[in-house]
Amino acid sequence: ETFITVPPIRMAARKLRSILLFLLLNTTGVSAQHSALKTNLLQWATTTPNASVEFALGRHFSLEAGGSYNAWKFGNGMKLNLYMARPELRYWLCRKFEGHFLGIHGHYGHFNIGLIPFLRIMKDDIYRGDFYGGGLSYGYHWALGRRWGMEAVIGGGYVNMQYGKYRCVECAEKTGDYKRNYFGVTRAAINLIYFIK
Repeated sequence: ETFITVPPIRMAARKLRSILLFLLLNTTGVSAQHSALKTNLLQWATTTPNASVEFALGRHFSLEAGGSYNAWKFGNGMKLNLYMARPELRYWLCRKFEGHFLGIHGHYGHFNIGLIPFLRIMKDDIYRGDFYGGGLSYGYHWALGRRWGMEAVIGGGYVNMQYGKYRCVECAEKTGDYKRNYFGVTRAAINLIYFIK
């Protein structure tokens, strides 16, 4: 029996494409000078490629939609496979893309992680399942020039996880099904930003 390590790339790409298409079709009247492309440097530090777009919705509001996809396998069998979609509605205290902001975010994703030698709980097992939830966030934006910026974001809220626990990759021996509710930090980012003009 073959153990599938990650969802098919085509399925994840279709979901991300659908989310981005929905956002583009529902942002009529948004000009390019009020749009930004972003990437979270903290996720890159975990070898997870990610990107997001943010559109201004007025003087004080913006909408960000982002996604992450990690399909890497490491030599010792270690996995950190996941895909995630995360929208966030933001309220800017001064005006969009300047200074402090508050946000409401949601998240949905699928994970397949384990055999991580430096984490005791994941050293011998693989965890595979889905998660969803949401929360509140706070952030601050710094301008780095006409087209570049950086922001730091932290958020907390709720995550519901439903997953299976597996003993090994080759045999796919399932040792149990679990559900977990988590309250705590749900968002952390240091975003590098490029403004579209």
